[in-house]
Amino acid sequence: MLLEHLEGFRGLRVLVIGEGMLDSYLYGSADRLCREAPVPIVALHGRHDVPGGAANAALNVRALGASVEFLSAVGTDAEGDILLGALEKAGVDTSGVVRAAGRETLVKRRVLAASQILLRMDQGTEKDVIGAEEDALIDHLRAAFRRSDAVIVSDYGYGILTGRVIGALADEQRRSPRVLVVDAKRPERYRDAGVTAVKPNYGEALRLLGETARHTSQERLEQVAAWEDTVLERTGARIVAVTLDVEGALVFERGQPAYRTFTRPHSNANATGAGDTFVGALALALAGGADTPAAADLASAAATVVVRKGGTTVCTAAELRDFLTAEDKVLDTAGLVTRAAALREGGRRIVFTNGCFDLLHRGHITYLNQAKALGDVLIVGLNDDASVRRLKGASRPINPTEDRAQVLAALSCVDLIVPFTEDTPARLIEALRPDVYVKGGDYTRETLPEAPLVESLGGEVRLLSYLDDRSTTGIIERVRRAYARPGAGD
Repeated sequence: MLLEHLEGFRGLRVLVIGEGMLDSYLYGSADRLCREAPVPIVALHGRHDVPGGAANAALNVRALGASVEFLSAVGTDAEGDILLGALEKAGVDTSGVVRAAGRETLVKRRVLAASQILLRMDQGTEKDVIGAEEDALIDHLRAAFRRSDAVIVSDYGYGILTGRVIGALADEQRRSPRVLVVDAKRPERYRDAGVTAVKPNYGEALRLLGETARHTSQERLEQVAAWEDTVLERTGARIVAVTLDVEGALVFERGQPAYRTFTRPHSNANATGAGDTFVGALALALAGGADTPAAADLASAAATVVVRKGGTTVCTAAELRDFLTAEDKVLDTAGLVTRAAALREGGRRIVFTNGCFDLLHRGHITYLNQAKALGDVLIVGLNDDASVRRLKGASRPINPTEDRAQVLAALSCVDLIVPFTEDTPARLIEALRPDVYVKGGDYTRETLPEAPLVESLGGEVRLLSYLDDRSTTGIIERVRRAYARPGAGD
């Protein structure tokens, strides 16, 4: 379960290196226009300063429960004092931050009125660190790397990750590999650094591959899906997560099928730093032993929490836990029909599938991910314990209905879940009237008993294949064989 991975964050030690910035928000009201020019006059009422850039990534990792060392170079100015003070107050170790008299701390000042950003002003040194400052940064990097379970690079291209610094990082990774997650404007610079995962956004991926932007969501998804082999080769990473804003992310992993995460769009236009949150949660999940789909879903969930808040902020472990609990995803039939009617009125295309989903494995996750891609909302009918026993035998299910429902609810591709007790989902299909009914495994159109019913209600039947050699029965049999060996239970 995703919640189990979340609990493991607390014991992890993480190194974050990159450009620390100060995000400064100036709040006011704008009730009149300036006489000198057609621009609003903003009467300022307040100011809010928070760590941004790589410092925001460090803050997010700390908020999720891990211990954090932050490496960067900032000025000896007041803005640097504010930035480091905020990090230290949150429990981030800043002893590896180089204070450079010749640098000016990076600051992004946003002027807001009525919750709308009117202007952003940027200042600070963007040139490479050099000389003694670069040497000090490399020394801190080598020492902190060896204390860490995971390393996050947050490279905004403002001079912290020089060629020598990247070289030192690559040396340490070759000597003793860690989970290394890179979020960089130019991810190709890390191709030979032994990277575990990179997270380019759509624009960064376009630049990396020399592609032209597409306009519609579907065009972008199809474009990115075609990049899998190329983007893995160009970055040298084992995992590449291309983030697509409200469309979620497409996640590629060498030797595995592509995986898509889904977000819950929010109207807040002032949310910044969601990418830092995504990277922090992704690194923690991978370092804690999560497989790639689970790590991507955790990262997507954390980013969704942040987007709902607005501004530069963090996702705490408690907030992520509450989000993952997702009790509102599990409905009875009456509640589901009401929710589905509202979704249909909003023009949403409803996809329905059903099954036992006893021991959730990669085959299930790939199948559900593909099912969600056929529409806007994926509803899963879940056989309750009694019906599983009738279908699978007295020894099943391994996990009770409540546990199976909560595991499914944690997947970003699953929107709603409805337990049912009958042997077939016919009653649910009649009540729900899905636009698409999806099944997998060995079914054909002719052998699927629900197919005529779905089509008589105006729906479409789609058949998807499970991954080869992935089944709950196979997992149970492997466990039995493993524990049947002498001494296996010791």
